[in-house]
Amino acid sequence: MRVDRKIAWFVLLGLVTVCMCAQLLAPANYAKQFREAPNASPSKHFLLGTDDLGRDRFSRLLYGGRVSLLLAPAAALLSTCLAAGLGTIAGYAGGMLARIIMGTVDLFLSLPWFFLLITVRATLPLDVSPMTSVTVTFALLGFLGWAASARVVYAGVRALRTSDFITTARACGCLRWRTLAVHIMPNLKPILWAQFLVSIPAFILAEANLTMLGLGVAEPLPSWGSLLRELENYDNLSSQPWRLAPLVLLMLVVWGFQALLSHDEVMA
Repeated sequence: MRVDRKIAWFVLLGLVTVCMCAQLLAPANYAKQFREAPNASPSKHFLLGTDDLGRDRFSRLLYGGRVSLLLAPAAALLSTCLAAGLGTIAGYAGGMLARIIMGTVDLFLSLPWFFLLITVRATLPLDVSPMTSVTVTFALLGFLGWAASARVVYAGVRALRTSDFITTARACGCLRWRTLAVHIMPNLKPILWAQFLVSIPAFILAEANLTMLGLGVAEPLPSWGSLLRELENYDNLSSQPWRLAPLVLLMLVVWGFQALLSHDEVMA
């Protein structure tokens, strides 16, 4: 394994572990307000200071990371499963069914994905509980983010369908469902794994953008997107650089997944 991939695994696993232990490591609850210390600077009591409402930024960073790093993979898993099912059916069945599925894929791909996501989210109620907003946001990411992966899976199935070992299996009397389950699906694992890894940082960034627009995770539940909204005030960044902490972690996560997706390792 290459050095950069080892570092990426170390960084990602470290961040996930720390964020999953937020209840143990955070000095305060993410919603607790220290009203006597709004906009406090970093200190031994507040490692990253406090926000406008006096909430501890370090605690909110950990809890926000737990939301982003736990639910983005869940949304990626949902979209990958949809892509695997529809792409495999279209690639293996062919005919009219394939044209219908791939026509739907082309329709999704022809629309600006993020604007489609904003439009669908904006049509749903905004005055919902924080947990409902989390569920709705990441469910939409999963249900709307499958099209590009489905096209990749479709191409992979089409290539496998005409391969020699599939022809041999059919000649030996292997049933269609058994050919699909035993010979095709296992060979799609590298493709599905790559699409899953690609989707996670894309969904984390999409959630961050939605939340910055007020369409994502609702207050007081934090996510990295809601924490990034503090960066809208550029005047305070030079004097309060600790506000960049969520952006730094977001960049580390995106870099980590990109390092895991290096071409030679994925193909191996």
